[in-house]
Amino acid sequence: MDLNSICVYCGSSPGLLPEYTKAAFGFGQLVARRKLTLVYGGGNVGLMGALADGAVAENGKVIGVMPRRLIDKEIAHQGIAELHSVQTMHERKTKMADLSDAFVALPGGFGTLEEIFEVYTWTQLNLQAKPCAFLNVAGFYTPLIKFLDHVVVQQFVKPEHYQALIVEDDAEEILERIKSYQHKIIDKLTDRV
Repeated sequence: MDLNSICVYCGSSPGLLPEYTKAAFGFGQLVARRKLTLVYGGGNVGLMGALADGAVAENGKVIGVMPRRLIDKEIAHQGIAELHSVQTMHERKTKMADLSDAFVALPGGFGTLEEIFEVYTWTQLNLQAKPCAFLNVAGFYTPLIKFLDHVVVQQFVKPEHYQALIVEDDAEEILERIKSYQHKIIDKLTDRV
């Protein structure tokens, strides 16, 4: 499987630290410079807006997917190549997954966590074969990673499934690991479910 597109989940808020917005903008730039299509939630606010702005600034292809009721509230990004309108959040998540070869979570709230864990679970259950990753900007995901270690120790997640999750502090490194894991992870997971 070739890496042509990356779905990024992130907050519709900028969060507390300026590092979050800077990282989102920079990740959008990096995805565009690598000639990858950026798939995201379609918003023009918070980290979502910064992410798309970064990719657009580098003439990258950006595809947004947004429920009609959010488009109607005028939070859709107007500067992106494509904006897919869907009816429900479930349709949104399915469309984003269908358009993407890998998934990355930047800082965000419940929606970001729900989205990344859903696609990660799909990979674990062999419903798809796509890498999932957390970009740990300014240590944002460190407490969550510690909790996931605990979940493994308590034997609710198999170590081999947990090891398939990519966690990096550096955006360049996360893309390199996604590329190298694409085949390796898939082989491991398809034998284990």
